[in-house]
Amino acid sequence: MKYLLDTHAFLWYLQGNPNLALKAKNIIESKEYLYFSIVSLWEIAIKINIGKLRIHRPIEDLFKELQYRKIQILPLADKDIELYSGLTLPSNHRDPFDRMLIVQAMNHSLILISTDVKLDAYSIQRLWD
Repeated sequence: MKYLLDTHAFLWYLQGNPNLALKAKNIIESKEYLYFSIVSLWEIAIKINIGKLRIHRPIEDLFKELQYRKIQILPLADKDIELYSGLTLPSNHRDPFDRMLIVQAMNHSLILISTDVKLDAYSIQRLWD
């Protein structure tokens, strides 16, 4: 199986946050078939820039952590953008970063590791517990 880490899953792993599900932690530590979206890196950079997030390390260290953990950075593809434009949105889910992760999970047949139950409204597999 191949997995896409939601932004919070990777950050919680790095922080040793107890909110990270044990199953998610074990998958990350397996270092096999893991992806982290370029979208999530943009989200982190934006949230740091506007003061909504602090990671207590230079953002460059995230790239080193991804490499060390053998987590591949997933770029945006043309097909991702096409899927995004046709994505039906539930009225309660407006986060554009999440929607981009959803289409990447769809397009690349990835299981999305996320605590966000709103993602269950889409035709993707979500793993947490």
